Amino acid sequence: MDFIKRAGLYLRQKIGRTALITLVMSAIMIFVLAGIIIQSAAIQATNSAKNSAGTTVTLSADREKAFASMRKSQSSSSSSSSSSSNAAPAAITLPSVKIKTAEKIAALSNVAGYQYSNSASVNASGFSAVTTSSSSGGGGQGGFGGSSNSGDITISGVSTTAAETNFKSKSYKITSGRGITAADKNTNNVVIESELATSNSLKVGSTIKVKTTDDDAKTYTLNVVGIYKAKTSSSQGGPNMSDPSNTIYTSYTFAGTVNGDTTSVTSVVYTLTDSSKEKAFTKQAKKLISSSFSLTSSSETYALLMKPMKNVQSFANKIVWIVGIAGTIILALITVLMIRERRHEIGVLMALGESKFKIVLQLFSELFAVLVLSLVIAGVAGNFVGSAVGKQLVSQQTTATQSTSTGAGFGGGGGQQSGGGGGSAPSGAGRSGQTSMTASGSQVSNLKTKISAKSMAELGGLGLGIIAIAVVAGSTPIFRLKPKKILSNE
Repeated sequence: MDFIKRAGLYLRQKIGRTALITLVMSAIMIFVLAGIIIQSAAIQATNSAKNSAGTTVTLSADREKAFASMRKSQSSSSSSSSSSSNAAPAAITLPSVKIKTAEKIAALSNVAGYQYSNSASVNASGFSAVTTSSSSGGGGQGGFGGSSNSGDITISGVSTTAAETNFKSKSYKITSGRGITAADKNTNNVVIESELATSNSLKVGSTIKVKTTDDDAKTYTLNVVGIYKAKTSSSQGGPNMSDPSNTIYTSYTFAGTVNGDTTSVTSVVYTLTDSSKEKAFTKQAKKLISSSFSLTSSSETYALLMKPMKNVQSFANKIVWIVGIAGTIILALITVLMIRERRHEIGVLMALGESKFKIVLQLFSELFAVLVLSLVIAGVAGNFVGSAVGKQLVSQQTTATQSTSTGAGFGGGGGQQSGGGGGSAPSGAGRSGQTSMTASGSQVSNLKTKISAKSMAELGGLGLGIIAIAVVAGSTPIFRLKPKKILSNE
């Protein structure tokens, strides 16, 4: 064990050089540790956000199959009739989801909750819908697909507004009264937009009347139980779209009553308790539905949601590799220069019969002692550096991701997405259980970095590898020489 004593004597005698190497190695270890803890924190944040956001699966009509059926019908009509040019275009009929079927799927394991979405279109009676003009001359009265029987008021029927995407993401906010709850089932309670309420001097407790768009129009009296406000502008509807402020929220049962079908809904969103069992749930659910329906998961939205953490994780991994490689090169160069200055010492030791292996162990012991001290310094400073770098990275990545997700418009107010009931479903319909980027920003904006035993173990192992490579690379040129050759060149 003489090589250990010699290593200790050298470090004490060359205190300035020891301090310099300690400083260099500490800097390397701090940045490597920062990369490791940022990477670890990003993984934990990703898993945590995934569990808290919850995976959703949407059951709705398969639009692709509906369009394929329409094209097939048009093709058949064209081939069987020579006067097909005068024939009316085939209509697209999207099947509705039976509530009984939806409840059977809800009874499957791994379902935390579900949200019905239904839609209908009516005309205002005794009050005025909000109108929006545009430079192209399009008013605010266009319906889904340009259907002539679309009304000026869009009914968005839901189980609860609290589970609807826009309210869940806080794009919409109840400013007066309350939202729609499960207790509003089979009632005529309604929540209206603030612009619609203001323009008609409506408030919580007021009643409004709407008429169906059929030839034999029916009139319904609705009770205003809440008023909501959208954060974004309500003038983002297209030239053939009703103003988003004309969207009113009711229970899904009332939308079904207007459509004349109280046993079906446009879509159902299931929130799962365990994201890892999504495929198993989808496989079981498909056995209960026909091929006319599709099951769509929120994996695409989740991938966008987790993009900031994935980018941070990737960047942290690059930090570890770049700093590790650069540190190895720097320490190898320092070791080479240090060994060249100690040629005489090494030559004397070899002449006295000391094995090359023990001399290498002495050099390794010197750097190992410096490494231990550097690990202590890195343990103290690494968490501060990692926290500062991590916050900056997450801030930049989250901002960039949210920027790419803007432009979604008013949201559920006027998006024409579903043909159920001849009305236009809100963009939230069929996606109510999903977490929007706005809501999820808080989930990915905080990166909790902390030093763990695993992080220090990884750092120690990487440090040992660095000094081992440095010693081998630095000592190999010297140990190729004979002792006589080394001493004669002094």
